[in-house]
Amino acid sequence: MSEENLPEPAPVEEVANRHSAELLAQVAALPGLPGVYRYFDENEQVLYVGKAISLKKRVASYFQKEKSGTRIGHMVSKIVRMETTVVRSEAEALLLENNLIKTLKPRYNILFRDDKSYPYLKITRATDTSKNKASNVSRVVYYRGAVDKRHEYFGPYPSVWAVREAIQLLQKVFRLRTCEDTVYHNRTRPCLLYQIKRCSAPCVGHISLEAYQSDVDSAMRLLRGQTQEVMQSIEARMMAHADKLEFEQAAELRNQMSALSKVLHQQAVDTVGDQDVDILAVKVQGGRACVNLAMVRGGRHLGDRPYFPVHVDDAEPTEVLEAFLSQHYIEIPVPPTLVTSHAVDKQLIQTLIEQTGIKINALHNPREQRKVWLEMAQQNADIQLARLLAEEGSQ
Repeated sequence: MSEENLPEPAPVEEVANRHSAELLAQVAALPGLPGVYRYFDENEQVLYVGKAISLKKRVASYFQKEKSGTRIGHMVSKIVRMETTVVRSEAEALLLENNLIKTLKPRYNILFRDDKSYPYLKITRATDTSKNKASNVSRVVYYRGAVDKRHEYFGPYPSVWAVREAIQLLQKVFRLRTCEDTVYHNRTRPCLLYQIKRCSAPCVGHISLEAYQSDVDSAMRLLRGQTQEVMQSIEARMMAHADKLEFEQAAELRNQMSALSKVLHQQAVDTVGDQDVDILAVKVQGGRACVNLAMVRGGRHLGDRPYFPVHVDDAEPTEVLEAFLSQHYIEIPVPPTLVTSHAVDKQLIQTLIEQTGIKINALHNPREQRKVWLEMAQQNADIQLARLLAEEGSQ
Protein backbone atom coordinates (compact mmCIF):
# COMPACT_ATOMS: atom_id res chain seq x y z
CA MET A 1 0.00 0.00 0.00
CA SER A 2 1.25 3.48 -0.82
CA GLU A 3 2.15 5.45 2.27
CA GLU A 4 -0.18 8.22 1.11
CA ASN A 5 -3.08 5.78 1.55
CA LEU A 6 -2.12 4.60 5.02
CA PRO A 7 -4.77 5.45 7.62
CA GLU A 8 -4.02 7.70 10.54
CA PRO A 9 -2.19 5.60 13.13
CA ALA A 10 -4.47 3.96 15.66
CA PRO A 11 -3.40 3.02 19.18
CA VAL A 12 -0.87 0.20 18.91
CA GLU A 13 -2.75 -2.37 20.98
CA GLU A 14 -3.28 -5.42 18.75
CA VAL A 15 0.27 -6.74 19.05
CA ALA A 16 1.25 -4.76 22.14
CA ASN A 17 1.73 -7.90 24.23
CA ARG A 18 4.82 -8.68 22.15
CA HIS A 19 6.60 -5.38 22.72
CA SER A 20 7.69 -3.26 25.64
CA ALA A 21 5.69 -0.26 26.77
CA GLU A 22 8.77 1.87 26.18
CA LEU A 23 8.97 0.83 22.50
CA LEU A 24 5.26 1.39 21.92
CA ALA A 25 5.43 4.81 23.55
CA GLN A 26 8.34 5.67 21.27
CA VAL A 27 6.26 4.62 18.24
CA ALA A 28 3.29 6.71 19.37
CA ALA A 29 5.51 9.78 19.82
CA LEU A 30 7.06 9.72 16.35
CA PRO A 31 6.64 12.89 14.23
CA GLY A 32 4.80 12.98 10.92
CA LEU A 33 8.01 13.87 9.09
CA PRO A 34 10.09 12.12 6.42
CA GLY A 35 12.87 9.91 7.68
CA VAL A 36 14.47 6.50 8.03
CA TYR A 37 13.74 3.88 10.71
CA ARG A 38 15.81 0.91 11.88
CA TYR A 39 14.54 -2.08 13.87
CA PHE A 40 16.80 -4.13 16.18
CA ASP A 41 16.37 -7.53 17.87
CA GLU A 42 17.39 -8.56 21.40
CA ASN A 43 20.96 -9.21 20.21
CA GLU A 44 21.26 -5.67 18.78
CA GLN A 45 21.24 -7.07 15.24
CA VAL A 46 19.59 -4.83 12.66
CA LEU A 47 16.40 -6.49 11.43
CA TYR A 48 15.13 -3.97 8.91
CA VAL A 49 15.77 -0.50 7.49
CA GLY A 50 12.97 1.49 5.89
CA LYS A 51 12.11 5.00 4.72
CA ALA A 52 8.94 7.01 5.18
CA ILE A 53 7.22 10.20 4.12
CA SER A 54 5.66 10.18 7.59
CA LEU A 55 7.56 8.22 10.23
CA LYS A 56 4.48 8.27 12.44
CA LYS A 57 2.21 6.59 9.88
CA ARG A 58 4.71 4.13 8.47
CA VAL A 59 6.19 2.83 11.72
CA ALA A 60 2.83 2.63 13.49
CA SER A 61 1.44 0.49 10.64
CA TYR A 62 3.81 -2.35 11.62
CA PHE A 63 2.34 -2.55 15.13
CA GLN A 64 -1.38 -2.18 14.37
CA LYS A 65 -2.13 -5.40 12.52
CA GLU A 66 -1.35 -9.07 13.06
CA LYS A 67 1.06 -10.30 10.38
CA SER A 68 1.92 -13.74 11.76
CA GLY A 69 3.17 -16.32 9.29
CA THR A 70 4.67 -13.75 6.93
CA ARG A 71 8.20 -12.47 6.49
CA ILE A 72 7.24 -9.07 7.91
CA GLY A 73 5.31 -10.75 10.73
CA HIS A 74 8.41 -12.68 11.78
CA MET A 75 10.40 -9.47 11.70
CA VAL A 76 7.88 -7.49 13.78
CA SER A 77 7.77 -10.23 16.42
CA LYS A 78 11.52 -9.82 16.98
CA ILE A 79 11.63 -6.02 17.31
CA VAL A 80 13.01 -4.94 20.68
CA ARG A 81 14.33 -1.50 19.86
CA MET A 82 14.23 1.05 17.07
CA GLU A 83 16.11 4.11 15.89
CA THR A 84 14.86 6.86 13.60
CA THR A 85 16.50 9.67 11.66
CA VAL A 86 14.46 12.65 10.48
CA VAL A 87 15.48 14.14 7.11
CA ARG A 88 14.25 17.02 4.95
CA SER A 89 12.60 15.05 2.13
CA GLU A 90 11.83 11.54 0.94
CA ALA A 91 14.61 11.91 -1.62
CA GLU A 92 17.07 12.28 1.26
CA ALA A 93 15.38 9.38 3.02
CA LEU A 94 15.84 7.19 -0.07
CA LEU A 95 19.56 7.95 -0.19
CA LEU A 96 20.08 7.35 3.53
CA GLU A 97 18.00 4.15 3.46
CA ASN A 98 20.02 2.80 0.55
CA ASN A 99 23.34 3.59 2.23
CA LEU A 100 22.25 1.92 5.48
CA ILE A 101 20.94 -1.18 3.69
CA LYS A 102 24.24 -1.61 1.85
CA THR A 103 26.26 -1.06 5.02
CA LEU A 104 24.16 -3.00 7.55
CA LYS A 105 22.66 -5.70 5.27
CA PRO A 106 19.55 -6.21 7.45
CA ARG A 107 18.08 -9.71 7.61
CA TYR A 108 14.58 -8.72 6.49
CA ASN A 109 15.41 -6.27 3.72
CA ILE A 110 15.39 -7.59 0.17
CA LEU A 111 19.04 -7.13 -0.79
CA PHE A 112 20.54 -6.72 -4.23
CA ARG A 113 24.26 -7.03 -4.82
CA ASP A 114 26.00 -3.66 -4.98
CA ASP A 115 26.93 -3.64 -8.67
CA LYS A 116 29.07 -0.71 -9.79
CA SER A 117 30.70 -2.64 -12.59
CA TYR A 118 28.56 -1.56 -15.54
CA PRO A 119 30.70 -0.84 -18.60
CA TYR A 120 30.39 2.27 -20.75
CA LEU A 121 31.39 3.32 -24.23
CA LYS A 122 33.65 6.36 -24.05
CA ILE A 123 34.46 8.84 -26.82
CA THR A 124 37.31 11.15 -25.92
CA ARG A 125 36.60 14.76 -26.69
CA ALA A 126 38.98 16.61 -29.02
CA THR A 127 40.53 19.75 -27.54
CA ASP A 128 41.95 21.41 -30.67
CA THR A 129 41.07 19.98 -34.07
CA SER A 130 43.53 22.29 -35.83
CA LYS A 131 46.50 20.19 -34.71
CA ASN A 132 46.94 16.51 -35.49
CA LYS A 133 47.76 15.29 -31.99
CA ALA A 134 46.23 12.21 -30.38
CA SER A 135 44.52 14.37 -27.74
CA ASN A 136 42.84 16.33 -30.54
CA VAL A 137 41.54 13.26 -32.41
CA SER A 138 38.59 11.57 -30.69
CA ARG A 139 38.94 7.91 -29.81
CA VAL A 140 36.25 5.33 -29.03
CA VAL A 141 37.00 2.90 -26.18
CA TYR A 142 35.47 0.49 -23.70
CA TYR A 143 35.46 2.03 -20.22
CA ARG A 144 34.78 1.29 -16.55
CA GLY A 145 35.32 3.67 -13.67
CA ALA A 146 34.65 7.23 -12.62
CA VAL A 147 33.25 9.56 -15.27
CA ASP A 148 35.48 12.38 -16.52
CA LYS A 149 33.26 15.25 -17.68
CA ARG A 150 35.80 16.24 -20.31
CA HIS A 151 34.70 13.26 -22.41
CA GLU A 152 31.45 11.67 -23.67
CA TYR A 153 30.06 8.47 -22.13
CA PHE A 154 27.30 6.25 -23.47
CA GLY A 155 25.57 3.52 -21.51
CA PRO A 156 25.58 1.87 -19.14
CA TYR A 157 25.69 -1.38 -21.11
CA PRO A 158 24.57 -4.72 -19.64
CA SER A 159 27.78 -6.53 -20.60
CA VAL A 160 31.28 -6.12 -21.98
CA TRP A 161 30.09 -7.88 -25.13
CA ALA A 162 27.44 -5.21 -25.72
CA VAL A 163 30.07 -2.44 -25.56
CA ARG A 164 32.40 -4.32 -27.91
CA GLU A 165 29.55 -4.76 -30.37
CA ALA A 166 28.78 -1.03 -30.29
CA ILE A 167 32.45 -0.17 -30.89
CA GLN A 168 32.56 -2.54 -33.85
CA LEU A 169 29.48 -0.81 -35.26
CA LEU A 170 31.17 2.60 -35.03
CA GLN A 171 34.32 1.24 -36.61
CA LYS A 172 32.37 -0.30 -39.46
CA VAL A 173 30.25 2.75 -40.24
CA PHE A 174 32.36 5.74 -39.19
CA ARG A 175 35.87 4.24 -39.03
CA LEU A 176 36.76 5.87 -35.72
CA ARG A 177 40.12 5.18 -34.14
CA THR A 178 40.49 2.89 -31.12
CA CYS A 179 44.29 2.96 -30.71
CA GLU A 180 46.20 4.20 -27.67
CA ASP A 181 47.63 7.71 -27.90
CA THR A 182 51.21 6.37 -27.86
CA VAL A 183 50.43 4.17 -30.87
CA TYR A 184 48.77 7.10 -32.67
CA HIS A 185 51.81 9.36 -32.15
CA ASN A 186 54.24 6.79 -33.57
CA ARG A 187 52.38 5.88 -36.77
CA THR A 188 54.13 6.62 -40.05
CA ARG A 189 51.77 4.60 -42.21
CA PRO A 190 48.21 3.24 -41.79
CA CYS A 191 47.67 0.16 -39.63
CA LEU A 192 45.74 -3.00 -40.49
CA LEU A 193 42.43 -1.46 -39.38
CA TYR A 194 42.72 1.05 -42.22
CA GLN A 195 43.35 -1.78 -44.68
CA ILE A 196 40.16 -3.60 -43.61
CA LYS A 197 38.13 -0.35 -43.61
CA ARG A 198 37.69 -0.09 -39.85
CA CYS A 199 39.66 3.16 -39.39
CA SER A 200 40.06 6.25 -41.56
CA ALA A 201 43.74 6.72 -40.54
CA PRO A 202 43.70 10.31 -39.24
CA CYS A 203 47.13 9.55 -37.75
CA VAL A 204 48.78 9.85 -41.19
CA GLY A 205 46.43 12.41 -42.70
CA HIS A 206 44.27 10.10 -44.85
CA ILE A 207 41.27 12.10 -43.64
CA SER A 208 41.11 15.74 -42.64
CA LEU A 209 40.58 16.47 -38.95
CA GLU A 210 37.43 18.41 -39.85
CA ALA A 211 35.94 15.46 -41.75
CA TYR A 212 36.96 13.06 -38.99
CA GLN A 213 35.27 15.23 -36.37
CA SER A 214 32.09 15.22 -38.49
CA ASP A 215 32.18 11.42 -38.35
CA VAL A 216 32.65 11.57 -34.57
CA ASP A 217 29.65 13.90 -34.24
CA SER A 218 27.54 11.53 -36.37
CA ALA A 219 28.63 8.57 -34.23
CA MET A 220 27.55 10.34 -31.03
CA ARG A 221 24.18 11.25 -32.54
CA LEU A 222 23.70 7.63 -33.56
CA LEU A 223 24.45 6.45 -30.01
CA ARG A 224 21.81 8.91 -28.76
CA GLY A 225 19.26 7.37 -31.13
CA GLN A 226 19.14 10.28 -33.60
CA THR A 227 19.35 7.97 -36.62
CA GLN A 228 17.33 10.08 -39.04
CA GLU A 229 19.41 13.18 -38.26
CA VAL A 230 22.59 11.17 -38.86
CA MET A 231 21.40 9.94 -42.26
CA GLN A 232 20.35 13.45 -43.28
CA SER A 233 23.69 14.90 -42.18
CA ILE A 234 25.71 12.33 -44.13
CA GLU A 235 23.54 12.86 -47.20
CA ALA A 236 24.01 16.65 -47.00
CA ARG A 237 27.79 16.24 -46.77
CA MET A 238 27.73 13.82 -49.71
CA MET A 239 25.76 16.25 -51.90
CA ALA A 240 28.10 19.12 -50.95
CA HIS A 241 31.12 17.12 -52.13
CA ALA A 242 29.32 16.15 -55.33
CA ASP A 243 28.50 19.81 -56.08
CA LYS A 244 32.22 20.58 -55.78
CA LEU A 245 33.02 17.63 -58.10
CA GLU A 246 34.79 15.89 -55.19
CA PHE A 247 33.49 12.51 -56.26
CA GLU A 248 35.89 10.39 -54.23
CA GLN A 249 34.78 11.99 -50.95
CA ALA A 250 31.14 11.79 -52.07
CA ALA A 251 31.56 8.08 -52.78
CA GLU A 252 33.02 7.51 -49.29
CA LEU A 253 29.98 9.15 -47.71
CA ARG A 254 27.64 7.16 -49.98
CA ASN A 255 29.31 3.98 -48.73
CA GLN A 256 28.95 5.22 -45.16
CA MET A 257 25.21 5.71 -45.65
CA SER A 258 24.92 2.25 -47.14
CA ALA A 259 26.81 0.66 -44.25
CA LEU A 260 24.69 2.50 -41.69
CA SER A 261 21.43 1.50 -43.40
CA LYS A 262 22.54 -2.13 -43.39
CA VAL A 263 23.48 -2.06 -39.71
CA LEU A 264 20.20 -0.42 -38.69
CA HIS A 265 18.24 -3.00 -40.65
CA GLN A 266 20.18 -5.95 -39.23
CA GLN A 267 19.84 -4.76 -35.64
CA ALA A 268 16.19 -3.78 -35.95
CA VAL A 269 16.79 -0.37 -34.41
CA ASP A 270 13.61 1.33 -33.28
CA THR A 271 13.69 4.78 -34.87
CA VAL A 272 10.12 5.81 -34.14
CA GLY A 273 10.23 6.94 -30.52
CA ASP A 274 12.06 5.42 -27.59
CA GLN A 275 15.75 6.13 -27.18
CA ASP A 276 16.82 5.24 -23.61
CA VAL A 277 14.59 2.75 -21.79
CA ASP A 278 15.05 0.22 -18.98
CA ILE A 279 12.68 -2.76 -18.98
CA LEU A 280 12.25 -4.54 -15.65
CA ALA A 281 10.51 -7.90 -15.30
CA VAL A 282 10.13 -9.77 -11.99
CA LYS A 283 9.56 -13.45 -11.26
CA VAL A 284 9.12 -14.75 -7.69
CA GLN A 285 8.96 -18.46 -6.89
CA GLY A 286 10.06 -20.81 -4.14
CA GLY A 287 11.36 -18.07 -1.87
CA ARG A 288 13.68 -16.75 -4.59
CA ALA A 289 13.31 -13.97 -7.13
CA CYS A 290 14.79 -12.70 -10.36
CA VAL A 291 14.66 -9.13 -11.61
CA ASN A 292 15.62 -9.12 -15.27
CA LEU A 293 16.84 -5.73 -16.48
CA ALA A 294 16.85 -5.17 -20.25
CA MET A 295 18.48 -2.01 -21.57
CA VAL A 296 17.63 0.06 -24.63
CA ARG A 297 20.06 2.86 -25.40
CA GLY A 298 19.82 5.09 -28.43
CA GLY A 299 16.91 2.97 -29.66
CA ARG A 300 19.05 -0.21 -29.68
CA HIS A 301 18.21 -3.20 -27.48
CA LEU A 302 21.58 -3.91 -25.85
CA GLY A 303 20.68 -7.10 -24.00
CA ASP A 304 19.76 -7.85 -20.42
CA ARG A 305 21.15 -8.79 -17.02
CA PRO A 306 19.47 -10.87 -14.28
CA TYR A 307 19.62 -9.99 -10.58
CA PHE A 308 18.88 -12.45 -7.77
CA PRO A 309 18.17 -10.73 -4.43
CA VAL A 310 18.42 -12.43 -1.04
CA HIS A 311 15.94 -12.36 1.87
CA VAL A 312 12.98 -12.71 -0.51
CA ASP A 313 10.97 -15.34 1.40
CA ASP A 314 7.25 -14.58 0.79
CA ALA A 315 7.70 -11.09 -0.68
CA GLU A 316 5.38 -10.02 -3.48
CA PRO A 317 6.80 -9.20 -6.95
CA THR A 318 5.95 -5.51 -6.49
CA GLU A 319 7.94 -5.41 -3.25
CA VAL A 320 10.95 -7.00 -4.96
CA LEU A 321 10.68 -4.58 -7.88
CA GLU A 322 10.49 -1.51 -5.65
CA ALA A 323 13.49 -2.72 -3.63
CA PHE A 324 15.44 -3.00 -6.88
CA LEU A 325 14.44 0.49 -8.02
CA SER A 326 15.39 1.99 -4.66
CA GLN A 327 18.81 0.34 -4.52
CA HIS A 328 19.85 0.17 -8.18
CA TYR A 329 19.23 3.72 -9.37
CA ILE A 330 21.07 5.39 -6.52
CA GLU A 331 24.34 4.33 -8.17
CA ILE A 332 23.33 3.80 -11.81
CA PRO A 333 21.88 6.56 -14.05
CA VAL A 334 18.14 6.15 -14.55
CA PRO A 335 16.78 6.55 -18.10
CA PRO A 336 13.73 8.74 -18.80
CA THR A 337 11.48 5.70 -19.41
CA LEU A 338 10.98 2.63 -17.21
CA VAL A 339 8.80 -0.25 -18.40
CA THR A 340 7.90 -2.59 -15.53
CA SER A 341 6.11 -5.91 -15.20
CA HIS A 342 4.20 -4.64 -12.14
CA ALA A 343 2.83 -1.26 -11.13
CA VAL A 344 5.24 0.81 -9.06
CA ASP A 345 4.27 3.17 -6.25
CA LYS A 346 4.01 6.65 -7.77
CA GLN A 347 5.60 8.17 -4.69
CA LEU A 348 8.73 6.05 -5.25
CA ILE A 349 8.99 7.30 -8.83
CA GLN A 350 8.56 10.88 -7.62
CA THR A 351 11.32 10.31 -5.08
CA LEU A 352 13.64 9.01 -7.79
CA ILE A 353 12.83 12.10 -9.87
CA GLU A 354 13.78 14.34 -6.95
CA GLN A 355 16.92 12.32 -6.24
CA THR A 356 18.20 12.15 -9.83
CA GLY A 357 16.78 15.31 -11.37
CA ILE A 358 15.51 13.25 -14.32
CA LYS A 359 11.86 13.25 -15.40
CA ILE A 360 10.89 9.56 -15.33
CA ASN A 361 7.92 7.98 -17.08
CA ALA A 362 7.07 4.57 -15.55
CA LEU A 363 4.77 2.21 -17.48
CA HIS A 364 3.51 -1.27 -16.62
CA ASN A 365 0.93 -1.83 -19.38
CA PRO A 366 2.99 -0.94 -22.45
CA ARG A 367 1.95 -1.22 -26.09
CA GLU A 368 3.63 -1.94 -29.41
CA GLN A 369 7.45 -2.16 -29.25
CA ARG A 370 7.58 -1.60 -25.51
CA LYS A 371 5.20 -4.53 -25.02
CA VAL A 372 7.50 -6.76 -27.08
CA TRP A 373 10.49 -5.68 -24.98
CA LEU A 374 8.63 -6.42 -21.73
CA GLU A 375 7.51 -9.86 -22.94
CA MET A 376 11.12 -10.69 -23.83
CA ALA A 377 12.34 -9.48 -20.43
CA GLN A 378 9.64 -11.47 -18.60
CA GLN A 379 10.50 -14.63 -20.51
CA ASN A 380 14.16 -14.18 -19.61
CA ALA A 381 13.28 -13.60 -15.94
CA ASP A 382 11.28 -16.85 -15.92
CA ILE A 383 14.14 -18.77 -17.56
CA GLN A 384 16.84 -17.33 -15.29
CA LEU A 385 14.90 -18.08 -12.09
CA ALA A 386 14.08 -21.62 -13.25
CA ARG A 387 17.79 -22.16 -13.90
CA LEU A 388 18.72 -20.86 -10.44
CA LEU A 389 16.14 -23.05 -8.68
CA ALA A 390 17.31 -26.09 -10.66
CA GLU A 391 20.94 -25.42 -9.71
CA GLU A 392 20.07 -25.00 -6.03
CA GLY A 393 17.89 -28.11 -6.10
CA SER A 394 20.75 -30.23 -7.41
CA GLN A 395 23.19 -29.15 -4.69
